[in-house]
Amino acid sequence: MTANLLLLFNHNLHPVQEEQAKMTLRVGRIIPPPEKIRHCWGNIPPEAESISAWIEPARKWLADAGRPGDYVLVQGDLGACFLMVSFCLAKGFVPVYATTRRLAREKSDSRGVILYHRFEHVRFRKYGK
Repeated sequence: MTANLLLLFNHNLHPVQEEQAKMTLRVGRIIPPPEKIRHCWGNIPPEAESISAWIEPARKWLADAGRPGDYVLVQGDLGACFLMVSFCLAKGFVPVYATTRRLAREKSDSRGVILYHRFEHVRFRKYGK
């Protein structure tokens, strides 16, 4: 059975990332989270002392939508990522993150310095590797 890639991050998957997921991870389907999950994951309150209850809907969604051996792209709030990666490993999912190359260009004018940043996807990497 072909693995799926479930998305748990704050951005849209870029076509280059989608193609690489299919080629290197050999996933059959890429499954974005429902809008409610995406909204919660992208708006974790920085002032909260505990976020476990906040990310519970994402845990439930992954448990319902995924199966052991599926990949989960986990990126976002560092503490939430830690909790979710631990959850994924316990459920038999394969948590991954995207690595990027950052290209910066600097331009000065009379008002100051303008920085341009471009991020290029490089690869998916398993957590813990």
